[in-house]
Amino acid sequence: MESQNITPTEPQDEYIIKNKELNIWEALIPVFALVGMLFYNVFFVFGDDALSGSNQFILLMGAAVAAIVGFRNKVSYKQMMEEVAENVKSTTGALLILLMVGALAGTWLISGIIPSMIYYGLQMLNPTIFLAASVIICAIISIATGSSWTTSATVGIALVGIGNTLGISAGMTAGAVLSGAYFGDKMSPLSDTTNLAPTMAGAELFDHIKYMAITTVPTILVTLLIFIIIGFSIDTTGAPDITNQLIAIDSAFNISPWLFSVPAIVIFMIVKKTQPLVALLVGTLLGGIVAIIAQPDIVVKVAGADALTFDTAYKGVMNAMTVNSSVETSSAELNDLFTAKGMSGMLGTIWLIICAMVFGGVMDAIGALARISKALLSLASSVFGLFASTVASCLALNVTASDQYLAIVVPGKMFKKAYEDKGLAPENLSRTLEDSGTVTSVLIPWNTCGAYQSGVLGVSVADYFFFAIFNWLSPFMTLLFAAFNIKIKQLVQK
Repeated sequence: MESQNITPTEPQDEYIIKNKELNIWEALIPVFALVGMLFYNVFFVFGDDALSGSNQFILLMGAAVAAIVGFRNKVSYKQMMEEVAENVKSTTGALLILLMVGALAGTWLISGIIPSMIYYGLQMLNPTIFLAASVIICAIISIATGSSWTTSATVGIALVGIGNTLGISAGMTAGAVLSGAYFGDKMSPLSDTTNLAPTMAGAELFDHIKYMAITTVPTILVTLLIFIIIGFSIDTTGAPDITNQLIAIDSAFNISPWLFSVPAIVIFMIVKKTQPLVALLVGTLLGGIVAIIAQPDIVVKVAGADALTFDTAYKGVMNAMTVNSSVETSSAELNDLFTAKGMSGMLGTIWLIICAMVFGGVMDAIGALARISKALLSLASSVFGLFASTVASCLALNVTASDQYLAIVVPGKMFKKAYEDKGLAPENLSRTLEDSGTVTSVLIPWNTCGAYQSGVLGVSVADYFFFAIFNWLSPFMTLLFAAFNIKIKQLVQK
């Protein structure tokens, strides 16, 4: 039989296709298409309900547009799906953390941990320092609940009412409420945006929170100082009456300082660099145990039973971890605050992340993100320029896409490689996404956050804009730190 000599030019090499690099306009086609579709989806059709599912599908439509661009450039479907799979795989830890965060919020509610934080926080009110106290109270509650929306819709409404009785303008009080609520939202491991930002940037949750404190703590301190000065310069009348709220909490829960031992244990584990998933799991289980000991009647009610037995205790705690659970009080405005959605409440955010990873994966596969990153680096030759570009992109998405989640997701995917190429740790990107994407959403009237907060608090964005000091100061603070190269973390090669 005649032998065959195979050379490098034989057929097995003829099918290797080298994709040409996209030009910048080709790379931006999916981004423009995505923003346009989101704009129509939010402004003209779904409004505040866009995050219930339609925005997630729009992300998939953006991925489809990117795929069309890829097919024209000879990128195979298989290549795209492999990149999507890698992207989704990279978020596994974050998705599990989100589920555990939902479970922890449930057990910390029925155990009385969150209500105790609110109970002691409300007692900090004083007419002269009312505005500063409102910031602190809302910060505590928002850290405990992980939700600025819930904080403003419950305690925030009450504080605006109390402020009115003291002769303080609703705009001032609303600004204080939102400053504290968004500080807590940023710094809470229970917050969906606080989990979303590091997921997009490729950072670890608690590394992100610790690094974010570098700019966030000075911002909140400046905010508090300004509100203290305002408090001493205005005349107040009477004293805040929070008796009804305190009685409502005290009658519904067994309030005790020792309940804070559970969050103290979780914080200790985090400081000792315990894996976030492990720390949150321990906090969830401890919350369940404490609930059975300290709030047996609530556990029974959540279980839908009549008496506490092993089975009802198990069912009550499991319900709190996984599905909706609520505790009714005699105060109607506090009832929404004492509601948790468990792991099921995190599914919307998980859905958003998965769809964002599909869009980002296809954009990666076709070379669009690399091309955009290259263009951004050419425009932003300095570290400050890169930070400024990120801030501008987040603000632009908040204005055009009208959603804080998308103001984190889209710039997060676009800038991730640019930060890597500059030798910057992913925490720089995740912090900037929060400093400019999360907090400024409430300053835009047509953004879902601005519309929601304005409607809930009964104060127009124009009236509270200036007094939402923490929100508009945050992007300036992150740019200040970047300009003077303060605590800019470098990428560590592993």
